[in-house]
Amino acid sequence: MKKIIELKNASVVVNNGFDEVKTILDDVSLTIYEQDFLTILGGNGAGKSTLFNVIAGTLMLTSGSIAIMGEDVTHLSAQKRAAHLSRVFQDPKMGTAPRMTVAENLLIAKFRGQKRGLVSRQLQEYKGEFQELLGKIGNGLDKHLDTPAGLLSGGQRQALSLLMATVKRPELLLLDEHTAALDPKTSQSLMQLTDNFVQTDQLTALMITHQMEDALKYGNRLLVMKDGKIVKDLNKDEKAQLSIADYYRIFD
Repeated sequence: MKKIIELKNASVVVNNGFDEVKTILDDVSLTIYEQDFLTILGGNGAGKSTLFNVIAGTLMLTSGSIAIMGEDVTHLSAQKRAAHLSRVFQDPKMGTAPRMTVAENLLIAKFRGQKRGLVSRQLQEYKGEFQELLGKIGNGLDKHLDTPAGLLSGGQRQALSLLMATVKRPELLLLDEHTAALDPKTSQSLMQLTDNFVQTDQLTALMITHQMEDALKYGNRLLVMKDGKIVKDLNKDEKAQLSIADYYRIFD
C-alpha cells in the first residue's frame, strides 16, 4: 500500500519564555496510506494542531523525520510542501480571498503551484467548468459565480474553501476543525459534502474534530491524542465497535 505521509519519532520541544521547556509532540510515529481518511480526537493541548502544523511545514520538528510520498521533507518549508498538501481551516475567512469572486478564487486554486497571472480570458474559459463544480455542492453557490467570496455565508464560504482545496487533487487533504465555526445544521451538511468529496475522488484526508459523532461516523481510521502522543490508532472495524461513552472513557 502506498505511503503518503510517514513520521518517524517526531518530537517538537518549545520554550514558553519562562525558561520552561515543554514537549508538545512526543516521539510520534505515524504512517498515512493512500485513501486513508483519518479523524483525530483529543482535548486541548493534546497535540492535534501541532501534528497538522508539522505535516504542513508551518512548524519544524525538534527531532525525528517526516516524508511525503517517500521524499524526506523534514527541513523543507511549508511553501515547498504545498504542492502535495491542501488545508481547510476552522475559520471560513482563512481559505478564500474575500474581494475576489467565487470564480476568481477557483481559478487561483486550479493553477495553485504554477506561475500564471489572473487573466480574464482564462476566467471566461473555465466558468462553465466552475459552474458545474459548484452545482454539485447544492447550497446555492452555483448562483454566486460572480459574487465576491466575502459576501457569502459562513457555510458557503467554507464549502468554497473545501472545493478550492480539492479542485487540484492533493496528495493529502488537511481538515483543521473545518466545521467547528458553523451552526449544527450547516456543519452536518458540510461534513456530508466532505465525505462525498473524499470518497468520490478517493482522496487521502486527515481531519481534526471535537465531534465524537463525526469521529464515529466518518473515516476508516481514528487517532486519539493525549499529551503530545497518539494513544490510540483504531481501524474501521475497531472504531465501529465503540460507543460515544467508550470514546469518553478513552480520555479518562
